[in-house]
Amino acid sequence: MIPPQEASARRREIEEKLKQEEETLSFIRDSLEKSDQLTKNMVSILSSFESRLMKLENSIIPVHKQTENLQRLQENVEKTLSCLDHVISYYHVASDTEKIIREGPTGRLEEYLGSMAKIQKAVEYFQDNSPDSPELNKVKLLFERGKESLESEFRSLMTRHSKVVSPVLILDLISGEEELEIQEEVPLEHLPEGVLLDVVRISRWLVEYGRNQDFMNVYYQIRSSQLDRSIKGLREHFRKNSSVSGVPYSPAIPNKRKDTPTKKPIKRPGRDDMLDVETDAYIHCVSAFVKLAQSEYQLLVEVIPEHHQKKTFDSLIQDALEGLMFEGENIVSAARKAIVRHDFSAVLAIFPILRHLKQTKPEFDQVLQGTAASTKNKLPGLITSMETVGAKALEDFADNIKQLLDFQETAGAMLASQETSSSATSYSSEFSRRLLSTYICKVLGNLQLNLLSKSKVYEDPALSAIFLHNNYNYILKALEKSELIQLVAVTQKTAERSYREHIEQQIQTYQRSWLKVTDYIAEKNLPVFQPGVKLRDKERQVIKERFKGFNDGLEELCKIQKAWAIPDTEQRDKIRQAQKRIVKETYGAFLHRYANVPFTKNPEKYIKYHVEQVGDMIDRLFDTSA
Repeated sequence: MIPPQEASARRREIEEKLKQEEETLSFIRDSLEKSDQLTKNMVSILSSFESRLMKLENSIIPVHKQTENLQRLQENVEKTLSCLDHVISYYHVASDTEKIIREGPTGRLEEYLGSMAKIQKAVEYFQDNSPDSPELNKVKLLFERGKESLESEFRSLMTRHSKVVSPVLILDLISGEEELEIQEEVPLEHLPEGVLLDVVRISRWLVEYGRNQDFMNVYYQIRSSQLDRSIKGLREHFRKNSSVSGVPYSPAIPNKRKDTPTKKPIKRPGRDDMLDVETDAYIHCVSAFVKLAQSEYQLLVEVIPEHHQKKTFDSLIQDALEGLMFEGENIVSAARKAIVRHDFSAVLAIFPILRHLKQTKPEFDQVLQGTAASTKNKLPGLITSMETVGAKALEDFADNIKQLLDFQETAGAMLASQETSSSATSYSSEFSRRLLSTYICKVLGNLQLNLLSKSKVYEDPALSAIFLHNNYNYILKALEKSELIQLVAVTQKTAERSYREHIEQQIQTYQRSWLKVTDYIAEKNLPVFQPGVKLRDKERQVIKERFKGFNDGLEELCKIQKAWAIPDTEQRDKIRQAQKRIVKETYGAFLHRYANVPFTKNPEKYIKYHVEQVGDMIDRLFDTSA
């Protein structure tokens, strides 16, 4: 049983805890009441704020929309005013530009073209928006007048500034490529730089906006006249200097000074001097045409639109080219008449001209690339005419020599009668035959000396060898065909063998021209390395240089020698086959050694040709028709 004192203490403790809990509960109730009141106040505030926002929104939105409308209206007004200003400006174009158009473009092309652009835009506007407007007729007339002024300005600039190229400058231009010390060609300024810029601008405007091609005819007519007059002036320069000094120019020796062309002494008196002058002049005129035509094309591509360039150039060169061909045919005609007279010395003019035409043909073909077939065929036609008349002269000359076979005794007697050691009655037929044989040998000896002299004009020893080979071969064939070889053998038993040796010697000389190609890949000049051992940089570089040297040399020689001629088919094939065998064997061995050697990451850059391709290239040598 709990004592009364403990029970009383326990009750007091419980009552105190109860009292604390009641106080806590009372505090919580008060807090909840306050919180509810605050919540009610906040809800009231938010409701009021929401109401005010709605009122504000209802007031602002109409104002905002009204402002947007006002801004749009303002923009529309500004655009309308701008359009009105733009349209009104078209109505002022005629009055604003009329004075400039009337005064013309001379000296102020930039401003003039700017005015023409304004007029053109006005024409386009009125055509699209007011085709019945009188303003359209005004600006149309103004545009046509401006276009005519530009066409006139183009013609005026071309006429005033296109000058004939002086003979001295042409001679410098021709000789420039022959002088080793000259690194750049003589520049030709057909039009001053400022004038050229104006001409080009007018040309482009006429094509793009003027829809006009007449200016191209104006261009080629003016430039054609200057080209033709330049070449004719060079020809007259030769004739004038020849008549004054009696000394013609030499086509083989370049000029050293602009004012003093190089000259050569006269070799033959009388009419042959003028023959030399005409020959020399014609050779120079051919070279002049090539150089001047190249220069004309460079000028033309700046002025004439691309798709009209070839046709315009074809028209431009016609007069000068026709003049050259006419002069050439006159030379051919004179040679034909000389043959009839048996004046073979007069025919000699054909040979240096024909040689020069053949040498110049690759450049001719390049210059005339893209022209009409009739234009391209003019030079080959003249070459054919000259070859025909030259062959005829050689045949007639040979026929005249062959007449000696029918009159051996008479001709021998003529020669014997001049011998002081024998009387007119003491010589025998055998003696006469020996004298005639000696005479023929003397003629052949002089001919050979003449050929040797002429061969020296060729700077390339290989070309000189081909020239001598062709002539020696022709002489031998002519002697064998006419049976003159038996008459020659009376005093020179080894004549036939001697000519064959001369021919073979020239072939060997020609073959030496290929050494600079094959030496690159000859075994004696190749680097030695161990199979399987990685190549050093120096060794790789050497192999690359060998391939490059061979490729470049092969391409250069084939390009040059393709234009050379060997008329005798048998000899031509013999020389080709021999050269092909040598080069193919050397190149084949070189390829076998290095084709699979890792000397480069780009083998196709260096191994450009297969062995058979090299053979095919050599098979095309001496083929001027290809």
